[in-house]
Amino acid sequence: MAETPNKSFSSPRGNGRGPSRGPRRARPGSPEGGEPSLEAGGGSELSEKVVFINRSAKVVKGGRRFSFSALVVAGDKHGRIGLGLGKAVEVSEAIRKGGEMAKQRMITVALKEATIPHAVFCSYGGAKVMLRPASPGTGIIAGPKVRAVLEAAGIKDILSKSLGSNNPSNVVKATMEGLQRLRTREEIYRGRGMEVKPKKVAAAAPVPPPAPALVSTRTPAPVPTPTPAPTPAPAPAAPASDVPPPATA
Repeated sequence: MAETPNKSFSSPRGNGRGPSRGPRRARPGSPEGGEPSLEAGGGSELSEKVVFINRSAKVVKGGRRFSFSALVVAGDKHGRIGLGLGKAVEVSEAIRKGGEMAKQRMITVALKEATIPHAVFCSYGGAKVMLRPASPGTGIIAGPKVRAVLEAAGIKDILSKSLGSNNPSNVVKATMEGLQRLRTREEIYRGRGMEVKPKKVAAAAPVPPPAPALVSTRTPAPVPTPTPAPTPAPAPAAPASDVPPPATA
């Protein structure tokens, strides 16, 4: 009697219950998932930061298949920045693809010391972002999505406000568009065919010599001498005839 072949098959998921559902989504605090901020190490001059990780599912016969997309920002913190969107079945592979794409799309941003040269307002889709320069010591006043882009570009003092949609992809792209519009004073003069005049440094004002003491030329008025009061004359003595005689016993 011939043996009946075993019709059971092994699936990636196991137990013969259909195709695999894909890798489980890592927890927000893990090194691979959620929305952590990851910075690439290894001595590279470019730093990578994960802005947002999205998970999508496709329903197939026997289950659902998940795929991940990672929005990654890369920059050297000296005015060069790039943005990439990587997609893969695994989170780590999506982050790697996003980082490579961001490094291939680097742009140069015009900076003025640790801030931006002028204010700018830009929009992308439903997201609107306003950026304004700030004085030294202010810091980065921005949300988590805008902050990731500004830190990668090397900006340390800036004021920002996100208006409209809070979609991470649109907010980041609106910020990137606003940084591309920045121009320095030299670039504006060069575009108009004007010569950039160097700023004149105000010389320190000389200290004036002390003013001489004022000497009065007027003759002082004489001080009047006080006149002594006249002494009253003594009263005259009464005549002797007017003196009554002494009384006798």
